[in-house]
Amino acid sequence: MSAEALLQAARDRGLRIAVAESCTGGLLAGALTMPAGASTVFDRGFVTYSNAAKVDLLGVRIQTLTDHGAVSEEVAREMAEGALARSEAEIALSITGVAGPGASARKPEGRVCFGLATEDGVTAETVEFGALGRDAVRAASVEHALRLLRQAVERTP
Repeated sequence: MSAEALLQAARDRGLRIAVAESCTGGLLAGALTMPAGASTVFDRGFVTYSNAAKVDLLGVRIQTLTDHGAVSEEVAREMAEGALARSEAEIALSITGVAGPGASARKPEGRVCFGLATEDGVTAETVEFGALGRDAVRAASVEHALRLLRQAVERTP
């Protein structure tokens, strides 16, 4: 589903979307705001590249960052929860990961965590895209996020 089709599906259901991004640096928000009329669905985006931004703008707990690191499902959940709480949206999606280069043994290049928050709760998942290169990991992350948003919209009456 294209971003345009996703936006139309959300519009048809009266839903608004917010996003919180780290490794994609605003690419998801860019994809969602590319189609004309996006403002009727897209509420806002948070680019929280640093840990301080995650804490300040989204309310991610310092302890969560210390215990699990920025690239974790725990942080992805808190990012999504924070975006939902700090927006007018009914659906919030977060992305945090290692686009590369500069991976570690614990957090390999291409590991990306996604969080999804709605009034029904928060879920998170990790996708291992692999060492595709920075641009390809970021693009794959945006595509995956659009799929997750589509699924969330379709589950909402």
